[in-house]
Amino acid sequence: MDITEYISLVFTDYTLRTITLGTAILGAICGMLGSFAVLRKQSLLGDAISHAALPGIAIAFLIMGAKNSNVLLLGALISGLIGTFWIRGITSKTHLKSDTALGLILSLFFGFGMLLLTYIQKQPNANQAGLDKYLFGQAATLVESDVWLMGIVTGVCLLVMLLFWKEFKILLFDADYTKTLGFNTKFIDILITTFIVLAIVLGLQTVGVVLMSAMLLAPAAAARQWTNSLGIMVFLAAIFGASSGVLGTAISASHNNLSTGPVIVLVAAVFVLFSFIFSPSRGLLFREIRFRKNRNDLHLHKTLSFMYNIAKDHEDISHPHAIKILNNFHGFTKKSLQSLEHKNYIHIQGNMWSMTQEGYHKAANLYNQQA
Repeated sequence: MDITEYISLVFTDYTLRTITLGTAILGAICGMLGSFAVLRKQSLLGDAISHAALPGIAIAFLIMGAKNSNVLLLGALISGLIGTFWIRGITSKTHLKSDTALGLILSLFFGFGMLLLTYIQKQPNANQAGLDKYLFGQAATLVESDVWLMGIVTGVCLLVMLLFWKEFKILLFDADYTKTLGFNTKFIDILITTFIVLAIVLGLQTVGVVLMSAMLLAPAAAARQWTNSLGIMVFLAAIFGASSGVLGTAISASHNNLSTGPVIVLVAAVFVLFSFIFSPSRGLLFREIRFRKNRNDLHLHKTLSFMYNIAKDHEDISHPHAIKILNNFHGFTKKSLQSLEHKNYIHIQGNMWSMTQEGYHKAANLYNQQA
């Protein structure tokens, strides 16, 4: 299937249109809320909550006796919230750090969930078939009602972010100052965490328990490389997340035997890798370019300062000197001389060099700064 055929099918095929819209909305909301998790240094929170949701799915199925996706997701939401508040309780009531609490809750809830799934699979009831799809996700099971639910939650999330933007922003960067302003930091913290849990629960059906944390964190991690502004970061993370969903769905639909959830996560990982390398401010490529430029500038300045010390002993700064007197200077290279001549700091005639007026003043300033 080529790209034109895929675009045509998006508008005509109900299933493909539903999956594409669902993954795009899911990517957008995960990107937005993941930005707050990344900036709060709670990257493992998404992993813990997604694993904590598994026993809720199993218990909801045992109570209802049937696979109703809304009921299962409600059970996942309740279980995820319980796991979240247990993490908060362990962190605040004991001397354990947050990473330890996250690891404990993740292991405990996931182990309990796997135990329940094993128990369910051994029951003489055909309805439990496919319940383990929540482990790795199955985007093909998305229906229009699921997309509407995602859209409503995303809309509510946007509304809450607009209403509490100032409080969210202050809490992220200075919690103590937020308290001095009289804001209820506990309520704001719970509000952010609740929406993160909601986003994770919505994505379980599409991406699954195992990969959901990557869907939450990858777009935010990519967006963080491009900006220092919270608003721009949230916007970029939403764009990266939605693009990952759409592109992942397109790649999965264009090839047989490719699961949609893992492909979406891999596309999001490509965004992260690209951002890590090519972002202008933090990218590895531009960082290396700046490092090499600074190193070359340092060599030029050292060479120019050395030449200045020679030229200042003469009344005429343009007095020619032999290049060979620079041979014992470590910063000297023929390339550095060419660069200095290109900047009009020196003139070179054969094996002789002389300093220009511009180069003399530049070197004098450098020499004074070093002194």
